[in-house]
Amino acid sequence: MLATGAIERFYPRPGWTLPGVVGLGAAALMLKTSGVLPGRHVAVVGPGAFAISVAKLIVDAGGEVVAICDPNSLRAWAEALPAMARYPGSLARDSARLAALALKGVPMYRGWDVRAIHGERDVDSITLGRVDDQWRPLGQRERPIAADAVCIGYGFAPATDLYQLLGAARRYEPTFGGWAPVLDRGQRSDVPGLYGAGDSAGVSGAAAAPGTGRIAALSAALDLGCLDAATYERKTGATRRRLARAASFGFAVTRFTQPNAAAVGWVPDHTIVFRCEDIRADELRAAIAAGVQEINALKAATRCGMGPCGGRVCAEAAAALLECAGFARERIGQFTARAPLRPLPLSALTGSFDYGDIPFPQAADT
Repeated sequence: MLATGAIERFYPRPGWTLPGVVGLGAAALMLKTSGVLPGRHVAVVGPGAFAISVAKLIVDAGGEVVAICDPNSLRAWAEALPAMARYPGSLARDSARLAALALKGVPMYRGWDVRAIHGERDVDSITLGRVDDQWRPLGQRERPIAADAVCIGYGFAPATDLYQLLGAARRYEPTFGGWAPVLDRGQRSDVPGLYGAGDSAGVSGAAAAPGTGRIAALSAALDLGCLDAATYERKTGATRRRLARAASFGFAVTRFTQPNAAAVGWVPDHTIVFRCEDIRADELRAAIAAGVQEINALKAATRCGMGPCGGRVCAEAAAALLECAGFARERIGQFTARAPLRPLPLSALTGSFDYGDIPFPQAADT
């Protein structure tokens, strides 16, 4: 069973490589595990409930949130409320966080996004601008805000690299967060004995993940002959009903954060898109104009995706630029998954030995 979760989606912005700019997920980890603030005066940027959660963590830890910037409009949130109300517990929790931030006087900018992040050696301010419903800059209305740190992220995508390595079929489904494995009603992939669960099977949120895992486990038990069909249907039936409510909330939130190529298409040519290799937007656009139509061809032409992250940070931006040039995501594809999927110390590959364990051949007689 694969339950590898999701990876955070980043969209490049001018100045996003400055010290002081961190992902929302990294900020949450800093605060929860080490109690470390990303800064004293922090701008939080991103669509959906996760940005609200990170902002609340910052305030609770004694930091100041100078702005919460969500490219989704208030109307978009209102339209999603009926689906979110099917799981009132999560809705109440997120509403309470938002109310607490409002009582603290935290400014909220809905329908705005970051135009640029400024600073010489680290962050000293950001510029916000109005955006339309596709997150494209709308007019010249801008607002500068002083900040010493920026927590930024644009949702999550299923982590599908293990599915790739194991040969499982995948499809591009924006409502699932992007590329996701093709699974049947029992969470089975097209690879015999391989099941998917949690956000790696489609980003539906923490509340829905246990249900997908339980169904996958029951399906495995059925397929192994450890469970009869009647018991399987009875046990999965109750789980599916609970899962439907939780997933309704999760997918409504994912709708706010689903992939949006237009959010990358406007970035200026000088913007660094691939920070590992310092590749700018104009270099990628030039390769696309020269005939590149697929993401691995773009990798070969520009070295994008060849850094230590294996393309996890830059893949969405690369695909978005190709999509803005008129290519469908199915044609664009995904970066090829290669082992090891994460950076590893050499000892994990070689095992434990010392100099005395190395065999040396005897010198040949002359």
